[in-house]
Amino acid sequence: MPLPQAEALTFRKSSYSSAKGQNCVEVADSPGVYAIRDSQNPASGHLTFSNSEWTALLTTTRRTEAHHA
Repeated sequence: MPLPQAEALTFRKSSYSSAKGQNCVEVADSPGVYAIRDSQNPASGHLTFSNSEWTALLTTTRRTEAHHA
């Protein structure tokens, strides 16, 4: 499956971004693919993840967050 270009994705601010507008990460989803990018520098590109990679990323992030809480 070809990866979508950034222009074909609709990015939104991630719930993991800070409330003050700093350290913002944007996320987009498309069938079978998730993408993230830096909202401060969207022209620098984005990282793409398959469904299983995205699930693993979120699982690890949540475990790490709970461990450091």
